[in-house]
Amino acid sequence: MNDTIRKIGVLTSGGDAPGMNAGLRAVVRSCHYYNIECIGIRRGYAGMMEGDMDPIGLRDVNRIINRGGTIIQSSRCEAFRHPEGRSKAFAKLQEWGLDALVIIGGNGSFAGAQKLNEEHGIPIVGLPGTIDNDLYGSDYTIGFDTATNTVIDAVDKLRDTARSHDRIFFVEVMGRDSGFIALKSGLATGAIAILLPEEDLSIDELVVLLERNAASGKTSSIVIVAEGDANGGAFTVAEKVKRHMPHLETRVTVLGHIQRGGSPTCADRVLASRLGVAAVEALRNGMTNVMAGIINDEVVYTPLEEVFTTVVRPSAEEFRVSKIISI
Repeated sequence: MNDTIRKIGVLTSGGDAPGMNAGLRAVVRSCHYYNIECIGIRRGYAGMMEGDMDPIGLRDVNRIINRGGTIIQSSRCEAFRHPEGRSKAFAKLQEWGLDALVIIGGNGSFAGAQKLNEEHGIPIVGLPGTIDNDLYGSDYTIGFDTATNTVIDAVDKLRDTARSHDRIFFVEVMGRDSGFIALKSGLATGAIAILLPEEDLSIDELVVLLERNAASGKTSSIVIVAEGDANGGAFTVAEKVKRHMPHLETRVTVLGHIQRGGSPTCADRVLASRLGVAAVEALRNGMTNVMAGIINDEVVYTPLEEVFTTVVRPSAEEFRVSKIISI
């Protein structure tokens, strides 16, 4: 047991994700349980560099488990990518007497965390907070379940209009480098096709799918397009399909940042709560430079470098299943 950990700083970094507040709440209350002072660092690494932080008490996190976003705010900070920026941030941590950090974020946040640890030695544990679900070391990331359910709700509504007017809807979802949201939501909504950065589905192949379904009597369809698909975003894909099938009535919907907002689902609240406790306990046990995750319903700790250097891909089996049942 590491009795030198008496004051822990917690921050949220990068894009916000539903469940970050639940994770923050769990960290604060775990600190209180173990008689550790908790300091909330506002605006991620930018706030760390500026010393924008304050003690965050047991009742400061009342009634936030159900709130989206992050009450301590988040940011992306270019200056923290450089040694001078990290030195400035560490000086502020010293001023506040922080012994360790819990960082809720994604790949970029963890890469910066590892550098901070390597250069200045402060113990750090990460929580996987990103809707993209693209982090090695956890079956699911905080925010992913909520984001996919947001997409499902939107697509279910769009399908009503598609069916009423015999239209093809091209729905763009988040996933610049990752197709997890597209695949899960596409499979769950019965999309005729799912376009992912990780899978090479050409426009010609998509046209064949649409023509086959039209020939079988299907008059409306949903195509899910991850924003990072090699064919381009949903507008580009729709335009290319229209050239091949000018008779189609097509519409494009870009769901955008609504996927990041909203009240977190039960799954995200529970995941964030478990991992918040796990992070504080890891620091008390002398661990550092690891991310707390859940694999097969068990808490695991993965070195940060493995987290942000290991590429994870959506399930090939789920993609295969989606192609079979989209006929």
